[in-house]
Amino acid sequence: MNGVHDMGGMHGFGPVRREEGSSPFHAPWEGRVFAMMTALTRGRHTFNLDEMRRAVESIPPAQYLASVYYALRLAALRILLVEKGVVTASEIDAMLHKLGREPERVRTPARRDDPALAAAILADIERPPKQPREAIAPRFRPGDRVVARNQHVQGHTRLPRYVRGKAGVIHRVHGVYDFPDTKAHGRGAHPAPVYSVRFAARDLWGDASSPRDSVYIDLWENYLDPA
Repeated sequence: MNGVHDMGGMHGFGPVRREEGSSPFHAPWEGRVFAMMTALTRGRHTFNLDEMRRAVESIPPAQYLASVYYALRLAALRILLVEKGVVTASEIDAMLHKLGREPERVRTPARRDDPALAAAILADIERPPKQPREAIAPRFRPGDRVVARNQHVQGHTRLPRYVRGKAGVIHRVHGVYDFPDTKAHGRGAHPAPVYSVRFAARDLWGDASSPRDSVYIDLWENYLDPA
C-alpha cells in the first residue's frame, strides 16, 4: 500500500526502546485483543494474518498515527468480523452502548473456557509450516543482483516502499510460500519463491548510513527483476 501505514525505513520517529523483563502487554485489554486475534486466525480460521494486515491498513491515517499497536488490531478485528458476517456493525455498537451503561462489566469481563478451541490453537502453532505441493523453481540464486520493482499496487503488499526501485543481491532462497498480496484480498494463495535480499544501507538512505551496514529483507519473487 501507499500511505502513512508504510512507515518502514522512515526517519524522525526516534529510537525503538525495548522494555527489558516487562510483559508484552501494557494493560489487560491488550492481552485479550491478542487472544481474540489468535483464536480467530489460528483456531477458528475466520480470517488470515494477511487479511488482518490489510484491515489495519484501511484505518484512517489520523487514527492510525494516534493509536497504539493493539488498538489498531482491535479496530481491524471489528472491520473483519463485520466483513466476514460474524457480527453486524449495529450489534457491536449496541454492545458498546450497553457496556457504557454497565462499567462494572468492563472492569471484570466474563471468562469462558473453551478447551477445544485452545487445543486447536496449540495444534496450529506446533504444526510445521505448510509448503505448496507443486514444485516452483526459483528464478534467482544466491549472488544474483536484482532490482525491487517500483510498483504501486492498490491494496496490501509486503514490498516496502523504501526498497522499491533499489538494487540488491540475493542472499538466500527461503523456499515457496503463499503470496500475501492476493491472500489479503481473498484472491487465493498463488505461492511463489521467497528470497532474503541484501541491500546496502547507503543505497537506501544515502551517505548518512555507514558503508559497512546492510539490510536483509525477505521478498517474494513477484517483486523482483534481474538487475
